[in-house]
Amino acid sequence: MNYRTLGKTGIQVSNICFGAMSFGGIADEATSLAMFNRCREVGINFFDCADVYAGGRSEGILGKCIADCRDEVVITSKFCLPMGNGINSKGMSRRHMMLSVEKSLKRLNTDRLDVYFVHHFDATTDMEETLRGLDDLQKQGKILYPAVSNWAAWQIAKALGISNHRALARFECIQPMYNLVKRQAEVEILPLAASEQIGVISYSPLAAGLLSGKYNQGVKPQEGRFIDHKGTQDRYADQMNYEVADRFIKFAGEFGAHPASLAIAWVMGNPAVTAPIIGARNMEQLQPLLGALDIEMTPDLRKQISAMSVTPPPATDRAEEV
Repeated sequence: MNYRTLGKTGIQVSNICFGAMSFGGIADEATSLAMFNRCREVGINFFDCADVYAGGRSEGILGKCIADCRDEVVITSKFCLPMGNGINSKGMSRRHMMLSVEKSLKRLNTDRLDVYFVHHFDATTDMEETLRGLDDLQKQGKILYPAVSNWAAWQIAKALGISNHRALARFECIQPMYNLVKRQAEVEILPLAASEQIGVISYSPLAAGLLSGKYNQGVKPQEGRFIDHKGTQDRYADQMNYEVADRFIKFAGEFGAHPASLAIAWVMGNPAVTAPIIGARNMEQLQPLLGALDIEMTPDLRKQISAMSVTPPPATDRAEEV
């Protein structure tokens, strides 16, 4: 296992982060504990969660998993998405934030969150209010570092400017979607993170299973997130995504690696990415994901794989000047 520094924090984290979204949902408690223990065996010390995962059950199970090793692991959680039917049980307001962090701490049975993410953007809440709330939580010791997920680069940059101007705790980690068929993060988010020395833990390295080898030959999935989650269906609806997946899966076979292992290793190979987030529903599914640790992603190999999909144009859309 290799370890990397999370941005400028000085914290050393494994170069793979395990996402606990399946805990208490598609993975029961016993399976969740088995997967957690396997991750610890290979050296993973970084675990990602959110209050909304399985309605809070994911945090509860993760809390049981870390009971005997809390100080050895780095734990994240998130707030913003609805956690009830109440009109104020969502968003980035100070009120929702303060209630959410207390509930997450209780479910995780811990006195602090190492990294606390704003899960999505909330246009109804003033950004400075959110940043001041996160700064207060850091001063109280309930969170160590604020972080952000699913924001545009301009929103993150604006937040960094406010934090600097107001002497508030800044975002120290970004969580964007990033995989071989969805490379938008390369345009501005990853360069922003590299420039400002912010950690990056990217999600969906397998493109919701599209790059796992299960759906090659143009066969669209009949189960899993593609069926259960309309947003996932819409995200990968373009036929080009399936064509990229077919090329990639064929290449993985010729290379002699499991497609899931190679897809994750490709994400790990981007120097701006601290750790891709992996997730599984059982031990059988977890094993090839951990196989990414055994692949040496050389610059030439990454270039070959990158050529299978379209490199997004630069932010200025003036590629001829790059």
